[in-house]
Amino acid sequence: MSRIILITGASSGFGEAIARHYAAKGDRLILAARRIGRLEKLKSELESSTQIHLLALDVQNRDAVIEALNHLPAQFSQVDILINNAGLALGLEPAQSADLDDWDTMIDTNCKGMIYCTRALLPGMVARKRGHIVNIGSAAGSYAYPGANVYGATKAFVQQFSANLRSDLLGTPLRVTCIAPGMADTEFSLVRFKRDAEKAAAVYAGNDAMTASDIAHAVIYVTDQPAHLNINHIEMMPVTQASAGLRVQKLTE
Repeated sequence: MSRIILITGASSGFGEAIARHYAAKGDRLILAARRIGRLEKLKSELESSTQIHLLALDVQNRDAVIEALNHLPAQFSQVDILINNAGLALGLEPAQSADLDDWDTMIDTNCKGMIYCTRALLPGMVARKRGHIVNIGSAAGSYAYPGANVYGATKAFVQQFSANLRSDLLGTPLRVTCIAPGMADTEFSLVRFKRDAEKAAAVYAGNDAMTASDIAHAVIYVTDQPAHLNINHIEMMPVTQASAGLRVQKLTE
């Protein structure tokens, strides 16, 4: 029996790749993002494989999220899997010179957007006694690096919210997973550097970074496990990346 999958941030990167993988399995898709044109293009490519419903949605808008997710078409209303993928990094400046608007946007998208979508769908999942919430975090939620300030903090929030959600849902059949990727070659850096393509490309130059499809495979893996099994957390990195210990700034004489 096909499942109903809701994916936020589905217009590119991880979200698009996840949609393609689920479509290949014949699962029904609710694809949500701000860029409806991209969603329409993706739907045109996938609709021969499955049923697809599109949502032009900014997850930062609490009222819009609640309205959209509480009034899904009947054939899409019983969501089985929520993929909280919408998220972004903005800037790489040190905290003392970072843009407060960028900080607000990251918090509103990465944290608030995730909890709005989760809270809207969770009561129905609990009532139906089935559901899986997959939150896309980041290795930046565990490992600090210069310039990650608020971005890393929001991803630590994703990781801890996932663990706390799992605790709250103990005694129900619902599952919760946090997937925390490291470096992956998507639009991530293009967004972080505000469409500076040269600067974004330099991030991945000489690195065999992960692809969006790599992360999609992990999402499929966790959601295809037997009903009695919950994958709590997956951290992924390319072999060219590692947490290599603390840096020390030597004093000059």
